[in-house]
Amino acid sequence: MGMEARVTQPTVRIIAVAIAICTAAGLLGAAVPVPQDDLNAFMEKVVAKRDDNWKKFQQYVLDEREQIEVRGPGKVPLWGERREYTWYQRDGFFVRSPVRFNGVTVSESDRRKYETEFLKREQDRDKRRKNAGEAPADRGAAVEADEVPTDTQGLILQSREPQFISSAYFLKFKFEKGKYAFVGRETVDGRALYKVEYYPERLFSHEQDSRAKRREKGEKLKGDNYDAAMEQMLNKVSVVTLWIEPEAHQIVKYQFDNVNVDFLPAAWLVRLTDLKAEMTMHMPFPDVWLPKEVWWGFSAMLAIGEIDAKYRLAYDNYKLAMTSARIK
Repeated sequence: MGMEARVTQPTVRIIAVAIAICTAAGLLGAAVPVPQDDLNAFMEKVVAKRDDNWKKFQQYVLDEREQIEVRGPGKVPLWGERREYTWYQRDGFFVRSPVRFNGVTVSESDRRKYETEFLKREQDRDKRRKNAGEAPADRGAAVEADEVPTDTQGLILQSREPQFISSAYFLKFKFEKGKYAFVGRETVDGRALYKVEYYPERLFSHEQDSRAKRREKGEKLKGDNYDAAMEQMLNKVSVVTLWIEPEAHQIVKYQFDNVNVDFLPAAWLVRLTDLKAEMTMHMPFPDVWLPKEVWWGFSAMLAIGEIDAKYRLAYDNYKLAMTSARIK
């Protein structure tokens, strides 16, 4: 009995110490619970800061690198392209100018042709937008012809947001109260960041919003809308992870995940096994945060095996927008 007691007592102590160590380790690594009201207030400031960055982005031109890569079973390359562009301002519009395609420098004649066609398309789209009575993009109203511009923003006549902005800010979510969860703290590139997950209800809402506006105008809508239903399902299975610099309320990195997309059409033929998108920000100028890189990727299982596709955009060499000539 005595021997049994002597053996059992140390064993109990060891187990107790082990449990205590594991518990302490778990508490050190766990996220500190954040009251939902505090998190809502924090995220409201974060989204407002994101929108401020959005407006600042339109004061700059930049160089853009585009890369597309598709790989088949066994990661065998099937197709890929690399393209480089520079953006400049011309006649009040942002113009995309090709520099190199797959390492080959674009000729001056081809470049000028591309620029002219690009500008014409943007002007036509802007004209159609104005004729349709659509509100300008969230960058301020277009400048009237008799107004004298006093700053860079005033020189921009384009009411439709430039393509490089819509590509970079692909996650155009609005603040949604109660849709956030504090995950923890992480150090990224030497910065102590908050990690927050966002479970959207209105991330995909274009068709739903359109139908709501038409109802307000008294229009009769026919039955259910496929696109609106698809948006609702995408919202239900989507998660956006945000890494945030807490003092500046600055999103440093976005990551979008579709957890389960088996409801998509033809799932019996093509099964998506992974669908992600990501954007990282950086600070090319003091206290000015601008997009650094965006990528989208998916994996799909076909009869022949798994197909991987990646699309990447990188932004660098930011300059304040100029109106006189091409940036070289």
